Amino acid sequence: MELIDFTNQRRIVAAMSITVNSLYRHPVKGLSPERLEAVPLEPGAAVPNDRRFAIALGSTPTETVATEWLSKSHFLMLQKNERLAQLETRFDDTADTLSVLRGGRQVTRGKLTDPIGRATIEEFFAAFMKDECRGRPKVVEAAGGHVLSDHNAPVISIINLASVKDVERVTQRPVDPLRFRANIWLEGTAPWHEFEWLGKEITIGDVTLSVTQRIDRCAAINVNPATAERDQNIVKALQMGFRHIEVGIYARVETAGTIRTGDSVTTPT
Repeated sequence: MELIDFTNQRRIVAAMSITVNSLYRHPVKGLSPERLEAVPLEPGAAVPNDRRFAIALGSTPTETVATEWLSKSHFLMLQKNERLAQLETRFDDTADTLSVLRGGRQVTRGKLTDPIGRATIEEFFAAFMKDECRGRPKVVEAAGGHVLSDHNAPVISIINLASVKDVERVTQRPVDPLRFRANIWLEGTAPWHEFEWLGKEITIGDVTLSVTQRIDRCAAINVNPATAERDQNIVKALQMGFRHIEVGIYARVETAGTIRTGDSVTTPT
């Protein structure tokens, strides 16, 4: 395995220009991401409509549509339900409507804030996922400022594309960054440099964020988002190659503003 001199790389980080490569949201937990050109952010809030909805298992103890944060084990998720990656979804903000496509063809559509629309989506997932739903699935919506992500507080997930390339060095196979389901992709800095920002503030465009923690990864990243197959054991590769299973960082929004693709990033010196 090739050894990288990270000490030398960090010496040139200050001379590099870090920018936003891409922006994403995931309106329904476990379903496909949507690429954005700009994201308005508010203090203490997540990306608008990110993980706003989820498909709860029939066994999930909730009788209402609106729910506070629940652990991911209560929902359909890529960690256990890789067939979800066979679907492409599109969310219409203006109508709160989700369209579900398979093989480029629309297979169902429903308004997630309407009882009939939710029932339409639930019926599709009951038929598509079958016993994996553990009963009748339920469309639920985050309530009271919550987000139905793996983190129990509204945060922004950030990934450094150079770190993903370094993961490829260990796996010796291409690794699609979409596996990591991040909101913000950064480029222009050294691999794993983002871990040095923990407990500090960064500025993206005109938005200030506090980096709160590294992101611990689960078996969801083993699922190829293009084929819906578990074609790599990236979690094991991380443990063997780096002695940790963390890729990316969480950050809390501190000041309001809009982040755009191509924005410059200012990091701690």
